[in-house]
Amino acid sequence: MIYRFRVILDTQEDIFRDIEIEQTATCEDFHNTITQSFGFDGTEMASFYISDDEWRQGEEIALFDMSESENPLRAMSETLLQDVFSEDQTRMIYVYDFFNLWTFFVELAEITEANDGQSYPNLMFAHGQIPAQAPEADFSGDEDDFNDDPFADEDDDYDIEDYEGLDFDENWN
Repeated sequence: MIYRFRVILDTQEDIFRDIEIEQTATCEDFHNTITQSFGFDGTEMASFYISDDEWRQGEEIALFDMSESENPLRAMSETLLQDVFSEDQTRMIYVYDFFNLWTFFVELAEITEANDGQSYPNLMFAHGQIPAQAPEADFSGDEDDFNDDPFADEDDDYDIEDYEGLDFDENWN
């Protein structure tokens, strides 16, 4: 089976890639595909984080386990995509380059049959250009910033659950 993903850079502009990859590929294979599709050289540290429907960061799957913990991290090279993603588990956060914190939202859009004659991984669609510098992350943590609806006071109609502007069906080739 083939997994179709949308990988969205966490920035104000719409910058994303639609990628097809075999379910039996490793997370390291997926990492390499993401870095190539966004034009990175792939030499920086990176991790995937299993995420829930609210994009809360969960278990880490690291490119290399550099922790000194008794409980080793899952390694990308040893973790298959099919062991992480399913129809019920569709989201992960991907962080590339821990100094610049390029952060991406990864969502499984579809599980489908492989196309005869198609090689995988396959970059299906690219939208937007990666900026020269990583978007600045806000780690202020001001308690007044947290409420039930953090976007209630904003003028735009952004809702974290609303991806109509980035609809999967609209842009699949």
